Amino acid sequence: MRPSERLDYSAIDDRAPRQLPDGRKVAVWVIVNIEEWTDDEPMPRTVLTPPAGGVPTPDVPNWCWHEYGNRVGFWRLLKTLDKHGIPVALAINGKAVTTYAEITKAAIERNWEFIGHGYGQKNMQKVPDEQDDIRRTTDAIRTATGKAPRGWLGPGLTETWETPDLLAEEGYDYVCDWVLDDQPVELRTRTRPIVNIPYTQECNDVAMMLIQHHPAREYLQRATDQFEQLAADAEDSARVMALVVHPYIMAAPHRLTYFDQALAHIRADERSVFMTGAEILDWHRRTSQDA
Repeated sequence: MRPSERLDYSAIDDRAPRQLPDGRKVAVWVIVNIEEWTDDEPMPRTVLTPPAGGVPTPDVPNWCWHEYGNRVGFWRLLKTLDKHGIPVALAINGKAVTTYAEITKAAIERNWEFIGHGYGQKNMQKVPDEQDDIRRTTDAIRTATGKAPRGWLGPGLTETWETPDLLAEEGYDYVCDWVLDDQPVELRTRTRPIVNIPYTQECNDVAMMLIQHHPAREYLQRATDQFEQLAADAEDSARVMALVVHPYIMAAPHRLTYFDQALAHIRADERSVFMTGAEILDWHRRTSQDA
């Protein structure tokens, strides 16, 4: 099924109003991405090019750049999230669940939501058996947490033609790859619909820091501006906003303060409510039925 065949066009201003509890206007969810990058293949994302060019293997400096996030950055980030006391969604590679067992333990202790993020950090188009990859990811999270994940985020938001079908068939309730709306939308599959929860490429540290090469303070500016606009848009009908961080990027020492300040700004506004992806999904199902 082509992407355009999975949902019909819908103008957000033509939809029935959606209301969040207690008169809140914007459901904000924070997604922390924990990824395991293989060290025996060329690194798909780099911060340093080799002096002689080419694509070296092993690529020690760039593998270490990612690994810093899991060894150091995550724990710095964790203190900030603990300070704000907000619910968090952990998008984690299935393989990373055991490789970084201490991160898994910390997330479980805080009752974070676990989201499937591929078994390894590899484009879904390059995975030899996509269904097996999804199942292995599900099993890894279920084994660690005692329950299967309800949500899925493709590595790099990648999908094949069949991804939504396979996710629905493997028991997933929502996906985050379809960054095309400020409200949850239903996607058709060959069995039952699956919901897309709004994710972001714009308030995402990968896009801002690594692709667009903005200074670290851009995260604060963009996150606060985006929240203010969405809150204004939501005067008559609620919106969803995502904040996406990777420990090797936003938890670098010179960047984390801007994420901290963005959370403080949004938390202080009575129009916001912090939720997990599953909580947003459940709200969507209740309010869409009411509508």
